[in-house]
Amino acid sequence: MREILPALRRWYESGTPFGLATVVAVTRSAPRGPGAAMAVNPEDEVVGSVSGGCVEGAVFELAKEVVETGQAQLERFGYSDEDAFAVGLTCGGEITLLVRPVSQATDPAFAEVAEAVADQRPVAMATVLDGPAPRGATLAVWPERVSGTLGSGGLDAAVAADARGELAQGATGQRHYGPHGERREDDVAVFLQSFAPPPRMLVFGAIDFAAAVARIGAFLGYRVTVCDARPVFATPKRFPEGVEVVVDWPHRYLRNTQTDGRTVICVLTHDPKFDVPLLEVALRSPAAYVGAMGSRRTHEDRLKALRETGLEDAELARLRSPIGLDLGARTPEEVAVSIAAEMVALRWGGSGTALTETAGAIHPPHLKPV
Repeated sequence: MREILPALRRWYESGTPFGLATVVAVTRSAPRGPGAAMAVNPEDEVVGSVSGGCVEGAVFELAKEVVETGQAQLERFGYSDEDAFAVGLTCGGEITLLVRPVSQATDPAFAEVAEAVADQRPVAMATVLDGPAPRGATLAVWPERVSGTLGSGGLDAAVAADARGELAQGATGQRHYGPHGERREDDVAVFLQSFAPPPRMLVFGAIDFAAAVARIGAFLGYRVTVCDARPVFATPKRFPEGVEVVVDWPHRYLRNTQTDGRTVICVLTHDPKFDVPLLEVALRSPAAYVGAMGSRRTHEDRLKALRETGLEDAELARLRSPIGLDLGARTPEEVAVSIAAEMVALRWGGSGTALTETAGAIHPPHLKPV
């Protein structure tokens, strides 16, 4: 929907209602993924696409209808193999669309959401698809607040917590709940759409451990880059598909790379000539997590060298070293799990303690990204 927001903002601000169709699920092949959108206003102006042309005619009529009736509709469209081939696919598929009316009266938070997206500030939109909650009801979720309601305080709280988790990963998809947010029930289907790029994971040191960390980082939704100054090790064939591999001096690459409060940095080089200048840059960045591999003795030596660069105690306290949680990990894959566990615990304020040794809610409502 990001690409059609300028037009939607103009319509919304002028008081023009419109029908908004959003892809909320796909099966087999489909030309557009979840989150793709098309909108129609009362003057029959159309922006966006949900299928590359196969079902746009039917969606056009649906969008006009929901504006007239004020009632959102959930529709599924199947592609025949012939139709799929016409839009460049190799086989047929099915898309599910939520088509809902949008206006200043029905969506008072829409302007704020659109502004946040335009400014590249993270925001998620939760929309009810099916169940006892009102279809088409929306809840806008920012990292620090919410706007709107899905019809139940309990449902709002559960969805907001999950939306922040999806937003932290830049993920979009469906979740299911009970009428009051019960997590083990599936009466209410909710579409969570994140407007944020995936967070970055920067892995320094093209070693076997780096391949495992890159793999689990990609699994968690990070956009992963592996950097090493040694071209013989920094080769794409040694890393999972989709992982960016860069040959450069680590500190120089990081200095010229944009980081933010969702970025995680894993320093696995285990070599002072790389580690110290790299960590000097990393610990002065806004990155959410900076971890470095090595023994406790190596850590103490690093701290001494980093103090000599002028880093203060508050900056040094950000360094997670030795990297990872104490899981007794030995293999590269096990170490990658311990590193990922530490990142998740730090993001959500978790203790890293076994749940059998804790009491109370497993997902406390006060936990939020830190």
